[in-house]
Amino acid sequence: MSVHHPRILVIDDEPQIHRFLRAALEAAGFEPLRADTGAEGLREIARTAPDAVVLDLGLPDMDGSQVLRQAREFYNEPIIILSARDRETEKIEALDSGANDYVEKPFGVGELLARLRAALRQRSHAAEPPPPIVRAGALTVDFPKRLVTRGCDIIHLSPKEYDLLAKLAQNPGKVLQHRDLLLAIWGRSHVEDTQYLRVFIGQLRQKIEADPSSPSIILTEPGVGYRFMDDDTLRVAPQG
Repeated sequence: MSVHHPRILVIDDEPQIHRFLRAALEAAGFEPLRADTGAEGLREIARTAPDAVVLDLGLPDMDGSQVLRQAREFYNEPIIILSARDRETEKIEALDSGANDYVEKPFGVGELLARLRAALRQRSHAAEPPPPIVRAGALTVDFPKRLVTRGCDIIHLSPKEYDLLAKLAQNPGKVLQHRDLLLAIWGRSHVEDTQYLRVFIGQLRQKIEADPSSPSIILTEPGVGYRFMDDDTLRVAPQG
Protein backbone atom coordinates (compact mmCIF):
# COMPACT_ATOMS: atom_id res chain seq x y z
CA MET A 1 0.00 0.00 0.00
CA SER A 2 1.58 3.27 -1.15
CA VAL A 3 1.92 6.20 1.21
CA HIS A 4 0.47 9.52 0.06
CA HIS A 5 2.97 12.34 0.19
CA PRO A 6 1.18 15.70 0.01
CA ARG A 7 2.30 17.62 -3.06
CA ILE A 8 3.49 21.16 -2.38
CA LEU A 9 3.92 23.53 -5.33
CA VAL A 10 6.55 26.21 -4.70
CA ILE A 11 6.17 29.27 -6.96
CA ASP A 12 9.36 31.31 -6.64
CA ASP A 13 11.96 32.70 -9.06
CA GLU A 14 14.95 32.12 -6.77
CA PRO A 15 16.79 28.83 -7.53
CA GLN A 16 18.32 28.76 -4.04
CA ILE A 17 14.84 28.88 -2.47
CA HIS A 18 13.81 25.87 -4.57
CA ARG A 19 16.95 23.94 -3.60
CA PHE A 20 16.49 24.78 0.07
CA LEU A 21 12.77 23.98 0.15
CA ARG A 22 13.01 20.84 -1.98
CA ALA A 23 15.32 19.18 0.55
CA ALA A 24 13.28 20.42 3.54
CA LEU A 25 9.92 19.37 2.06
CA GLU A 26 11.18 15.92 1.07
CA ALA A 27 12.66 15.39 4.54
CA ALA A 28 9.29 16.33 6.07
CA GLY A 29 7.38 13.82 3.94
CA PHE A 30 6.09 16.16 1.22
CA GLU A 31 6.50 15.90 -2.55
CA PRO A 32 7.83 19.26 -3.83
CA LEU A 33 6.75 20.68 -7.19
CA ARG A 34 8.34 23.71 -8.85
CA ALA A 35 7.31 26.79 -10.82
CA ASP A 36 9.56 29.80 -11.50
CA THR A 37 7.00 32.35 -12.73
CA GLY A 38 3.44 33.31 -11.98
CA ALA A 39 2.13 32.07 -15.33
CA GLU A 40 3.92 28.74 -14.90
CA GLY A 41 2.58 28.51 -11.35
CA LEU A 42 -1.02 28.97 -12.49
CA ARG A 43 -0.55 26.30 -15.17
CA GLU A 44 0.94 23.88 -12.62
CA ILE A 45 -1.89 24.48 -10.14
CA ALA A 46 -4.41 23.65 -12.86
CA ARG A 47 -2.40 20.68 -14.18
CA THR A 48 -1.26 18.98 -10.96
CA ALA A 49 -3.88 20.10 -8.37
CA PRO A 50 -1.31 20.23 -5.54
CA ASP A 51 -2.30 19.76 -1.90
CA ALA A 52 -0.93 23.21 -1.08
CA VAL A 53 0.95 26.10 -2.70
CA VAL A 54 3.83 28.19 -1.38
CA LEU A 55 3.70 31.46 -3.33
CA ASP A 56 6.29 34.22 -3.47
CA LEU A 57 4.85 37.71 -3.99
CA GLY A 58 7.89 38.99 -5.92
CA LEU A 59 7.74 37.15 -9.27
CA PRO A 60 9.34 38.28 -12.55
CA ASP A 61 6.27 38.22 -14.81
CA MET A 62 3.43 39.28 -12.49
CA ASP A 63 2.86 40.17 -8.87
CA GLY A 64 2.18 37.23 -6.58
CA SER A 65 -1.02 38.89 -5.39
CA GLN A 66 -2.33 38.66 -8.97
CA VAL A 67 -1.41 34.95 -9.06
CA LEU A 68 -3.27 34.49 -5.77
CA ARG A 69 -6.44 36.17 -7.04
CA GLN A 70 -6.42 34.18 -10.30
CA ALA A 71 -5.69 30.90 -8.50
CA ARG A 72 -8.62 31.43 -6.13
CA GLU A 73 -10.96 31.43 -9.12
CA PHE A 74 -10.44 27.66 -9.51
CA TYR A 75 -8.26 26.40 -6.61
CA ASN A 76 -9.50 25.94 -3.03
CA GLU A 77 -6.53 24.30 -1.30
CA PRO A 78 -4.14 26.12 1.10
CA ILE A 79 -1.91 28.90 -0.26
CA ILE A 80 0.94 30.13 1.95
CA ILE A 81 2.50 33.45 0.95
CA LEU A 82 6.26 34.01 1.01
CA SER A 83 7.21 37.66 1.07
CA ALA A 84 10.21 39.87 1.69
CA ARG A 85 7.78 42.76 2.06
CA ASP A 86 6.89 43.75 5.60
CA ARG A 87 4.08 46.20 4.86
CA GLU A 88 1.08 45.29 6.98
CA THR A 89 -1.36 46.39 4.27
CA GLU A 90 0.08 43.81 1.85
CA LYS A 91 -0.25 41.03 4.42
CA ILE A 92 -3.87 41.97 5.06
CA GLU A 93 -4.57 42.23 1.32
CA ALA A 94 -3.11 38.75 0.76
CA LEU A 95 -5.26 37.25 3.53
CA ASP A 96 -8.34 39.07 2.26
CA SER A 97 -7.63 37.77 -1.26
CA GLY A 98 -7.68 34.17 -0.07
CA ALA A 99 -4.24 33.34 1.30
CA ASN A 100 -4.32 30.94 4.24
CA ASP A 101 -1.17 32.31 5.85
CA TYR A 102 2.08 34.13 5.15
CA VAL A 103 5.73 33.77 6.11
CA GLU A 104 8.20 36.63 5.84
CA LYS A 105 11.59 36.25 4.16
CA PRO A 106 14.09 35.43 5.50
CA PHE A 107 12.27 32.56 7.17
CA GLY A 108 13.08 29.45 9.15
CA VAL A 109 12.15 26.19 7.50
CA GLY A 110 10.56 24.98 10.76
CA GLU A 111 8.18 27.92 10.72
CA LEU A 112 7.15 27.35 7.11
CA LEU A 113 6.61 23.62 7.66
CA ALA A 114 4.52 24.32 10.77
CA ARG A 115 2.35 26.79 8.84
CA LEU A 116 1.93 24.24 6.04
CA ARG A 117 0.92 21.49 8.45
CA ALA A 118 -1.54 23.80 10.20
CA ALA A 119 -3.12 24.83 6.88
CA LEU A 120 -3.39 21.22 5.70
CA ARG A 121 -4.84 20.16 9.05
CA GLN A 122 -7.47 22.91 8.89
CA ARG A 123 -8.37 21.82 5.37
CA SER A 124 -8.78 18.18 6.38
CA HIS A 125 -10.96 19.13 9.37
CA ALA A 126 -12.92 21.88 7.61
CA ALA A 127 -16.13 19.84 7.45
CA GLU A 128 -15.78 18.51 11.00
CA PRO A 129 -16.99 20.22 14.18
CA PRO A 130 -14.26 21.81 16.32
CA PRO A 131 -12.72 19.49 18.92
CA PRO A 132 -14.55 19.50 22.27
CA ILE A 133 -11.31 20.12 24.16
CA VAL A 134 -8.20 22.09 23.10
CA ARG A 135 -4.94 22.03 25.05
CA ALA A 136 -2.02 24.44 24.96
CA GLY A 137 0.56 23.45 27.53
CA ALA A 138 -1.08 23.66 30.94
CA LEU A 139 -4.12 25.44 29.48
CA THR A 140 -7.27 23.44 28.69
CA VAL A 141 -10.37 24.84 26.97
CA ASP A 142 -13.39 22.56 27.39
CA PHE A 143 -16.03 23.85 24.96
CA PRO A 144 -19.02 21.70 26.02
CA LYS A 145 -18.56 22.84 29.62
CA ARG A 146 -17.41 26.39 28.72
CA LEU A 147 -14.63 25.67 31.20
CA VAL A 148 -11.08 27.03 31.01
CA THR A 149 -8.40 25.66 33.34
CA ARG A 150 -4.67 26.02 33.80
CA GLY A 151 -3.37 22.93 35.54
CA CYS A 152 -5.83 22.30 38.35
CA ASP A 153 -6.98 25.92 38.56
CA ILE A 154 -10.20 27.19 37.03
CA ILE A 155 -9.70 30.43 35.07
CA HIS A 156 -12.59 32.83 35.45
CA LEU A 157 -13.33 34.71 32.22
CA SER A 158 -15.98 37.24 31.34
CA PRO A 159 -18.40 36.14 28.57
CA LYS A 160 -16.57 38.26 25.98
CA GLU A 161 -13.16 37.01 27.11
CA TYR A 162 -14.37 33.42 26.77
CA ASP A 163 -15.91 34.05 23.34
CA LEU A 164 -12.66 35.62 22.13
CA LEU A 165 -10.55 32.76 23.49
CA ALA A 166 -12.92 30.18 21.99
CA LYS A 167 -12.79 31.82 18.56
CA LEU A 168 -8.99 31.73 18.61
CA ALA A 169 -8.73 28.22 20.08
CA GLN A 170 -11.10 26.77 17.48
CA ASN A 171 -8.67 27.91 14.76
CA PRO A 172 -5.29 26.74 16.11
CA GLY A 173 -2.24 27.81 14.14
CA LYS A 174 -4.26 30.15 11.92
CA VAL A 175 -3.86 33.92 11.95
CA LEU A 176 -7.23 35.57 12.61
CA GLN A 177 -7.47 39.17 11.48
CA HIS A 178 -8.47 42.01 13.80
CA ARG A 179 -11.56 42.75 11.72
CA ASP A 180 -12.78 39.14 11.72
CA LEU A 181 -12.36 38.81 15.49
CA LEU A 182 -14.11 42.11 16.18
CA LEU A 183 -16.97 41.21 13.84
CA ALA A 184 -17.41 37.74 15.36
CA ILE A 185 -17.30 38.83 19.01
CA TRP A 186 -18.58 42.42 19.07
CA GLY A 187 -20.48 42.86 15.82
CA ARG A 188 -20.30 45.08 12.77
CA SER A 189 -20.33 48.36 14.70
CA HIS A 190 -16.95 47.53 16.28
CA VAL A 191 -14.95 46.22 13.29
CA GLU A 192 -12.55 49.19 13.43
CA ASP A 193 -11.98 49.10 17.22
CA THR A 194 -8.58 47.39 17.19
CA GLN A 195 -7.57 49.07 20.44
CA TYR A 196 -10.64 47.51 22.08
CA LEU A 197 -9.48 44.09 20.87
CA ARG A 198 -5.92 44.75 22.07
CA VAL A 199 -7.20 45.44 25.58
CA PHE A 200 -9.15 42.16 25.70
CA ILE A 201 -6.17 40.20 24.36
CA GLY A 202 -4.08 41.75 27.13
CA GLN A 203 -6.65 40.72 29.73
CA LEU A 204 -6.75 37.18 28.36
CA ARG A 205 -2.97 36.88 28.43
CA GLN A 206 -2.89 37.98 32.04
CA LYS A 207 -5.19 35.09 32.90
CA ILE A 208 -3.95 32.25 30.65
CA GLU A 209 -0.27 32.85 29.91
CA ALA A 210 2.52 31.67 32.22
CA ASP A 211 4.37 34.88 31.32
CA PRO A 212 2.00 37.50 29.85
CA SER A 213 4.96 39.70 28.82
CA SER A 214 6.26 36.86 26.60
CA PRO A 215 3.13 35.04 25.41
CA SER A 216 3.37 31.53 23.98
CA ILE A 217 -0.34 30.72 23.51
CA ILE A 218 -1.82 33.82 21.88
CA LEU A 219 0.75 35.29 19.50
CA THR A 220 0.56 38.69 17.84
CA GLU A 221 0.85 39.02 14.07
CA PRO A 222 1.77 42.74 13.97
CA GLY A 223 -0.79 44.90 12.24
CA VAL A 224 -2.81 41.86 11.13
CA GLY A 225 -4.25 39.84 14.02
CA TYR A 226 -3.59 37.00 16.44
CA ARG A 227 -2.73 33.29 16.32
CA PHE A 228 -3.57 30.60 18.92
CA MET A 229 -0.86 27.97 19.43
CA ASP A 230 -2.19 24.65 20.68
CA ASP A 231 -0.19 21.50 21.49
CA ASP A 232 -0.49 20.28 17.89
CA THR A 233 1.03 23.44 16.45
CA LEU A 234 4.77 23.94 16.70
CA ARG A 235 5.67 27.04 18.67
CA VAL A 236 7.93 28.53 16.05
CA ALA A 237 6.08 31.69 15.06
CA PRO A 238 7.46 35.03 16.29
CA GLN A 239 6.17 35.80 19.74
CA GLY A 240 4.82 39.09 20.96
